[in-house]
Amino acid sequence: QVPLVESGGGSVQAGGSLRLSCVASAGFFSNIVIGWFRQTPGKEREFVAAISRSGNSKFTADSVKGRFTISRDNAANTAYLQMNNLKPEDSGVYYCAADESLLRYNDPETYKYWGQGAQVTVSS
Repeated sequence: QVPLVESGGGSVQAGGSLRLSCVASAGFFSNIVIGWFRQTPGKEREFVAAISRSGNSKFTADSVKGRFTISRDNAANTAYLQMNNLKPEDSGVYYCAADESLLRYNDPETYKYWGQGAQVTVSS
């Protein structure tokens, strides 16, 4: 199993920024695609962004486009989700996920590996 460890969650006011990090074990990271999802109580897990192994292909949900940026540093075995101009509706638990394929990048059911989740709270 490829462990994924997230960090960087927290509480901010609307308009603020946070950066989430997702670290995977060395030797695996460069072979996996990374997706970010979020979830609020009573709702299904929602796709936020995904990135290919090389980082050349990126996909972002319309709800966060222009505000959130996904990136990765293969040398550091780390993926990032930079979140700017945060809104209260961005609040939730954010998960990074990993799989071998980007074929269905926005479907959480296709991801094999998941982080523990990071709480993001945006106050108005």
